[in-house]
Amino acid sequence: MTTFEELEPKEVFNHFAALSAIPRGSQNEKQVSDYIVNFARERSLEAYQDKMYNVLVKKPGTPGYENAPVLILHGHMDMVCEKDPGVEHDFTKDGIKLIVDGDYIRADRTSLGADNGIGCSFILALLDSKDIPHPPLEAVMTVMEEMGKVGASEFDVSQLEGTRMVDFNWVTDEQILAGCAGDISCTIDVNAEWVTTPQNTQALSLSIGGLLGGHCEFDIHLERANGIVVLARILNSLAKTYDVRIARFEGGAQNNVIPAHGELVLVVQKADKAAILDAIKELEATLKNEFLVADPGLKVTVTDAELSSRIYSQTATRRVGRIAALLPNGVISMSRSIDGLVESSSNLGTVRATDDGLTFTCTITAGVSSRKHDIFERIRELAEMAGGGTEFKQFGLDAPEFPPTRNSKSVPAAVAAFKTVHGREPEVLVSSCSLELGFFVNRIPGLDTVGIGTELQHLHSTKERVSHPSVARSWKVVRDFVGRLKD
Repeated sequence: MTTFEELEPKEVFNHFAALSAIPRGSQNEKQVSDYIVNFARERSLEAYQDKMYNVLVKKPGTPGYENAPVLILHGHMDMVCEKDPGVEHDFTKDGIKLIVDGDYIRADRTSLGADNGIGCSFILALLDSKDIPHPPLEAVMTVMEEMGKVGASEFDVSQLEGTRMVDFNWVTDEQILAGCAGDISCTIDVNAEWVTTPQNTQALSLSIGGLLGGHCEFDIHLERANGIVVLARILNSLAKTYDVRIARFEGGAQNNVIPAHGELVLVVQKADKAAILDAIKELEATLKNEFLVADPGLKVTVTDAELSSRIYSQTATRRVGRIAALLPNGVISMSRSIDGLVESSSNLGTVRATDDGLTFTCTITAGVSSRKHDIFERIRELAEMAGGGTEFKQFGLDAPEFPPTRNSKSVPAAVAAFKTVHGREPEVLVSSCSLELGFFVNRIPGLDTVGIGTELQHLHSTKERVSHPSVARSWKVVRDFVGRLKD
């Protein structure tokens, strides 16, 4: 059985092990940022760190490449933090345990952080290299990519001289990325209209589990169950017959993750408890049949819960259920120009309890800005129509799309490198996913950009894994690619 220490290329996997040992969830990147700055300075490379903890490292070109156009390398330091129920892991303090499982590397019941730890490892390996011919390099590693791409939006691009850019935040080694979508997120605050919990009532905890979850862009077309939407659907069904009230509603990991878990605590009349339990069992059977292929592990668990002193009003309970049911979720439109490409989608990613009630967060992704903004405005209209003090706000940034570069030289160079390594043509893709690249190409005129990736699976979930043979293949492509950029 292969151990992690035996994996090749060591110059990449050694860096991935070092990054994995450092807690680096979104908004907790200072330690990994400091590590990269120290790494660069120990090698006498120029290193800059901004107030957000974004990092820029500059490395001269190798002999014969000193005067070649500068190449920008890009990746993001942060990772999505997910863990299975019952797993004791503090993402603010604990590193990731790496497990080699056949041809894949995974974590121990947590997310892995190969998104984008492998990409950053490619960058560190290039900065560390002494035997790879390459042009002058400007390595940009950003923070908070997984929370609205805040780091890239705040990065000062005036520091950059590069006219070409390669991004390593892609999910397969079978494609060369030539363009991608943009995204925007929003929140909907719903008031609980708190009332005193009446007598002769019982609290029930409804937990959704066993779901696959996944990335809200790469996996949205798979039509997996959304844990928040499923719980709201149960709520709405019960509320048609019984007096049920919300005491607490929580779910989802973060806005760009399809929710794999959630908990809805309902307060019901004691006299209705038995009938409600039967109704939930019947609803679970319906849902399991409905998602038999897309999400076969779906499970609803009901347990008694502690009765709180206050609950949502009946009107507010119904308002929450209706908003969750009507929010756009899943694939909204397909491209008519590229067969099989999702053009626009929306993900109801989280619901969080607040002092006043709760907050829903949605992320909208689209390859056409007008589509993205149309869905955004539809959600705004829904919030206004809901009434009861429901508030709609933009969350994070309006991330622009990355359109393909006209007359690109980077894309053909990447294609040629792929052919040298694989012996065949790659697919050149314009993707429905949203990356940080739009923040660079829209602020650096004529920036010639391409993406090179590795085989990553089940992103943003505890099943996340990366193919180590794919890393080895992609590293060969990267080495060949940078060597082609002499002029």
